[in-house]
Amino acid sequence: MALKKGTAAPDFNLPATSDQTITLSKDLKGKAVVLYFYPKDFTPGCTAEACEFRDQFEGFRDLDIPIFGISRDDIPTHEKFKKAHRLPFDLLSDSSGKVCKAYDALIPLIKMPKRVTYLLDENHQIAGVFEGMFENKAHAQSMLKLLEK
Repeated sequence: MALKKGTAAPDFNLPATSDQTITLSKDLKGKAVVLYFYPKDFTPGCTAEACEFRDQFEGFRDLDIPIFGISRDDIPTHEKFKKAHRLPFDLLSDSSGKVCKAYDALIPLIKMPKRVTYLLDENHQIAGVFEGMFENKAHAQSMLKLLEK
């Protein structure tokens, strides 16, 4: 099960496709954030999900809420995926799977990230969660609906 609403989001420090390292507590301090965990770049479901976040990006940008996609793929693979699908947000590489595990977004036996999306408030508390391995396109919509409230 995903982390529960109202709990503190685990801090992390991960390399990004923007050639920097993103630290939640430092680089995103005081900002609401969307983190979506997904299994693998270039797979059909993950591509559909990433493209849905791309297509809904303006809604998040208008609210000044950054989006980060996180999987265990390395940065070169993320860069190819980002370029191929014109993604306007950073992808973060959790090659060790430690951040996925901290967010309860790792399938235990196969050590692959599962599909779960978190909305963090400006204090980095979990404000919303959407979990669904096969509802690829519903993740972005779910976060936008939470933000409308």
